[in-house]
Parts: sequence; C-alpha cells; structure tokens
Amino acid sequence: MEDLTATVVGGGIAGLASALMLARAGWRTTVLERQSGSAEVGAGVALPRNGEAALRALGFDDGRIAEIGYETLVTGFRDTRGRRILRIPDDRADVRWGMTAWGVQRRRLHAALRLAAVEAGVKPVLESQVTDVDPGTPGGSRATVTWRSGETEHGAETDLVVGADGMWSAVREAVFPGVRPRYSGSTSWRAIVPDDALDGRLVEFWGPGAEFGAMRVSDSEVYWYGYFRSPEGTVFADEHAAARARFSGWAPGIVNLIEATDPERLMRHDVYHLPGGLPDYVRGRVVMVGDAAHAALPTMGQGAATALEDGVCVGRLIGAPAALGHDLGRAMAEFDAIRRPRCRAIARRAEHIARFGADLGGGWRQVVRNSVLRLVPAQPLARAGGPLMGWTPPPPPGPAPARV
Repeated sequence: MEDLTATVVGGGIAGLASALMLARAGWRTTVLERQSGSAEVGAGVALPRNGEAALRALGFDDGRIAEIGYETLVTGFRDTRGRRILRIPDDRADVRWGMTAWGVQRRRLHAALRLAAVEAGVKPVLESQVTDVDPGTPGGSRATVTWRSGETEHGAETDLVVGADGMWSAVREAVFPGVRPRYSGSTSWRAIVPDDALDGRLVEFWGPGAEFGAMRVSDSEVYWYGYFRSPEGTVFADEHAAARARFSGWAPGIVNLIEATDPERLMRHDVYHLPGGLPDYVRGRVVMVGDAAHAALPTMGQGAATALEDGVCVGRLIGAPAALGHDLGRAMAEFDAIRRPRCRAIARRAEHIARFGADLGGGWRQVVRNSVLRLVPAQPLARAGGPLMGWTPPPPPGPAPARV
C-alpha cells in the first residue's frame, strides 16, 4: 500500500499541529507556507487548560511546555481604576475550573511546533501561494492543490488537504466561496516588553468600549494587549502615542506597561472573525482548521488553544484511522461532527463576553455591569467554563474492521 499523502496549506499553529500529527500517523506530509520564514508574529497568546492538554497530546512534556511558556493564574476582571469586578478564587486543586493558563510567546510556540514537525518528517515548502484547490472526493478522485512560487506554478494531487491558512484563507475561498471574515468593530494593540514586576497572574481590565490585559510569558517578559472599539482601517500617525492616550487614566500598571513598550515593537491589527464559522469543516478531501474554519473573537483567549485541538483531532480522527484502513470519508465526517459544535460554542461564548465586556459603552452601563458582577458568586461563573476548558483529546483509533 502506498503512503497516504497530505498537503497542509498554512504553516501557523493549526497547520503545524495538523502536519505533526499526520506525519506521526504515517502520512507523507507537506506544508505549503506563503511566507519565506516564520508564519507567526512575535506577540503572545494564552493557552488555557485545554490548550495545555492539546500540547501534551502533541508530545510536549512538562519540561518542553515550561521552555516555551509561563504558567499563570487567571484571577478575574477589574475596572479601569484597578478595583475588582469579578474575582476568580485561587483553587487550582479543582481542575474542573481550568483557571490556570500558560502565557506563551507566539514565536516560541511556533518554533517548537515547526521543529517537532520537521523531526517527524514533515516537508515545509516556503514562499508558496496557493491559487486553487479541487477538493476531490473521498473514495474517488484525489484532491488537487495548485500553488505559485515566484513565477512558477506547481500542482499536486493529494489524499488530504488541510486548510490552515488563517483568517484570509485561499483554501476557504476556493472550497467555500463567499464565506469571508467580518470586522468585529474593534482593533487591538499588542506588545511584549521586558518586565520583572508583574507576578504570575493574568490581569484583565474592562472599561468603556475597551479591554486591557497582561500576562507573563517568561521570567523576564510580559505580553500585553489593548483591545478597543474603533472604525475599521483607522490609522494613527503615532501608534505609541495613541495607545498612551487611549488608556490614560487607567490603572497605573497599565500606563507603565505602555510606557515601557518599544514603539518599534508595538503592533496593532483590526480584529476580524467568522460569525458562526464555516457551515461544514470538511468538503471532499479538504478539512478546514484554525482561523480558516472558525475564527472567533479573542475575548475568550481560545484562538491558539482551539488551533492546537484541531491539529490533534486531524491526527486522531482522520490521519490515524485512515492509516489503519478506516474509511476516509467517515473519518472526516467524524471530525466535523466533533469539532464544529465545540468551536461554535466557544465562538458564541466569546461574542457574549465581548458584548458584556469590552464592547459595552460607558456611563451607567459600566456602573450596572460592575455592580452586578460584584454581587454574583464567582464559583458558578468559574465552573460554567469547565466544559469548554476541560477538553480531552480523542483516544487513538482501534484497528479497522475486517473486510468481508
């Protein structure tokens, strides 16, 4: 039997995690990446407990996780002056709450995944812009991917295509034409600064039409973000000055972090999402993962975690079963049936948090929201996130049934 082949389009977190799992399942796996180097910019991400579970399923042990991140305690929200709105109890013994997270420098996570994928036999092909995808049919014709490198056009047939090329996915446009991201109404500054003052907590603040958060990503670095309502495409002549002005008057720690930021390392991106996600995550021999399938608002901090989950599930639900002789079409349908409801639930929760948090207007709305949350017991709210945080990787498949 010839090796099964997979073409992963996109060398970000979801793509590398998928490629790693497919290669370990015995697939000949190629990653097409349109960049000439790292596909990830140097900001930070939070990996809640489900993201940690996915990393472990990808083969990362305690030591490797500690090399790329810093374990933090999620403590709740504060108002612009630093006063508590919602306190999450420090009870790490109750794992159902999932109230710890890893602060991770995105480049370090990407480098670790890339190294693991290459060591597993994945072949990266850089500077490759996908121009077309024919999804083929499970049990019938193979999929075809066409891409351009410089002035040269290439094409290849493959048993599986993984669409992991992010928010502005070429694979999605080819296979699900017309499904495009929508501007959220908010934009976000992000930066990593050298800092040894912040303790091991994720601190988050809500104010009128804005949210600010900070968490440690190493012993000497802090990642911060400033998420706020703004018209799409807004341009500031001086981003650093605009950030200082937008969060002036907020808690002193916020102002200090912004002041400590190198203006050359301050990034800002408009925030887009796919409301509801794709109607299906599979089409023919194509499976969609990460932001290409279900880009959510960042207000739950689940983007990187669900990308890693997707990669694990591509391997456990599609790659390994097909390598053992299970029907590919059924395996892909199983992936869709498991992943789509979960990712939609996470996206809905993120939208609810945004409406109640960063998107909320000023004045009496802030007073009412803050007053109500200070009266609500924190434990039920913390436990409500348990089913989303308490993700368990699917088990490896058993042997395929004998053919009669």
